Amino acid sequence: MSESIVFAPLDDGVASVTINRSATRNALSLEVMEALIDTLAEVGRRTDVRAVIVGSAGHVFSSGHDLKEIRGADLEAQQEIFDACSRLMQLIQTIPQPVIAQVQGVATAAGCQLVAACDLAVAAESARFATPGVKIGLFCSTPMVALSRAVPAKQAMRMLLTGDFVSAEDALAFGLVSDVVADDDLETGTADLARKVASASSATVAIGKAAFYEQRELPVAEAYARMSQVMAHNAVGTDAQEGIDAFLSKREPRWQHRG
Repeated sequence: MSESIVFAPLDDGVASVTINRSATRNALSLEVMEALIDTLAEVGRRTDVRAVIVGSAGHVFSSGHDLKEIRGADLEAQQEIFDACSRLMQLIQTIPQPVIAQVQGVATAAGCQLVAACDLAVAAESARFATPGVKIGLFCSTPMVALSRAVPAKQAMRMLLTGDFVSAEDALAFGLVSDVVADDDLETGTADLARKVASASSATVAIGKAAFYEQRELPVAEAYARMSQVMAHNAVGTDAQEGIDAFLSKREPRWQHRG
């Protein structure tokens, strides 16, 4: 595994994936993105991990792409960088485990995109977010994909057109993050949320995560038709029947993590 990424199993089915490039403000270089892709793909194949926290070393979550790589690169090299970024963001939403961003400092450009792409995000109250590419002549077009699906259109466009920072509280109000905690509580607050997510049946959560991203791209009638099928198949599964029986019997469920 690359030294730029640190994988650590925690407990209760939770693992952490840490970007370990504080000297570059955890910039998403091609090497870092490819290492993240490899690590998260491996996480997706593990049955002992039911939730994963994506964080970073140091005082900055991520400053976005490594501009030193982009400066002077030819079209082929540029395409390789942005294709890797797109693969990373899509992978986050296709692995079965919920991915939770743990955000301190600033998350800018592709770093903000990474937050938006995660299923949940916990931000320290001092954290700030921006998509400032417009200020250097490089519009945040790939970050826009994740941002515009997490944040209402007018707020997304304001961030993209001005490059201004938004606070953690504003990010919470917009829907860019799911939780804001005191700076000193960031690690424990994120871990508590991850453990809560991991306490459910991993089979049920995987069904729900995949269904969420599938249905939101469908017209309403088609979404209902498809989700009716998904829920019917879920309902006859091992863990759904166990959970229903446990609820009706007033006992704790004993998950087998099987659909």
